[in-house]
Amino acid sequence: MQGKNPKDSRTTMTDMVLPSETNPLNNLFGGELLARMDRAASIAARRHSRRITVTASVNHVAFNQSVPVGSVLTVEAAVSRAFKTSMEVYLDVWMEDRFSGERTKANEAIYTFVAVDDTGRPTEVPPLVPETDLEKQRFDAALRRKQLSLVLAGKMQPNEATELKALFLQD
Repeated sequence: MQGKNPKDSRTTMTDMVLPSETNPLNNLFGGELLARMDRAASIAARRHSRRITVTASVNHVAFNQSVPVGSVLTVEAAVSRAFKTSMEVYLDVWMEDRFSGERTKANEAIYTFVAVDDTGRPTEVPPLVPETDLEKQRFDAALRRKQLSLVLAGKMQPNEATELKALFLQD
């Protein structure tokens, strides 16, 4: 199976925050943001795998900045690493100032998707070939996150988590 680059899965969704999507402080509901991120990540995973994809986990979400009503919100998603049947998707959320047009990073998240066939069984995905320094950094970190998750779930012994050990042990 031929590898793909993160740019092949890049997905950008831009929308305005409407009053019906906000809390009593007139900021975007966290759940609404999660849904937007899930949709963008799903499209990115499908672009990479060319298969049906299902959300396996939301590994990390950082609500760093509230997003007020009327803001233009852009969710950018791309596959950061592909494993046998799963893909990690990294998301950056940008908020555009209504008056100046300046973009600031408001939030970020990491989702995991699994590619499935028509019967719902996991199916293999192409490998990911990172190109830029940021893509390589996210690619390397994805393996550490996966190993940590497997260790915490009891599916991997800590001494088998080579990438995690490398963080703490120096030659």
